[in-house]
Amino acid sequence: MRRVDLCLSTEGSEVVLATSSDDKHPPENMIDGNPETFWTTTGMFPQEFIICFHKHVKIEKLIIQSYLVQTLRIEKSTSKEPAGFELWVEKDLVHTEGQLQNEEIVARDGYATYLRFIIVSAFDHFASVHSISAEGIVVSSLS
Repeated sequence: MRRVDLCLSTEGSEVVLATSSDDKHPPENMIDGNPETFWTTTGMFPQEFIICFHKHVKIEKLIIQSYLVQTLRIEKSTSKEPAGFELWVEKDLVHTEGQLQNEEIVARDGYATYLRFIIVSAFDHFASVHSISAEGIVVSSLS
């Protein structure tokens, strides 16, 4: 089985919900594979977004590049619809002044069809997510 970045839009993934959107920095930027683009919150927390894989996947490692995110909660679902989420990971990130936060999470029980990312709090009024990468394999299609 081929290991791929399951979150890339070119692999069929899609951001199906985001609680804030800026025309210059839309949520799709997180999964476009371009290191120059990002999604930004528009203030107030928590903020969240949901990524749909459109297939059953097994995530082995998750890499999040962000800026000013303080507490991040990640929930997963194996449903055909974005429902039935369960807590998967919750982390307090380190404040990196003037640099991107690079958070690498080795996944346990990483089976999912959807991931919900909740930015519980931030180090400032705004935060940004530059990329979400999920290394893993496709288990099956959603049929």
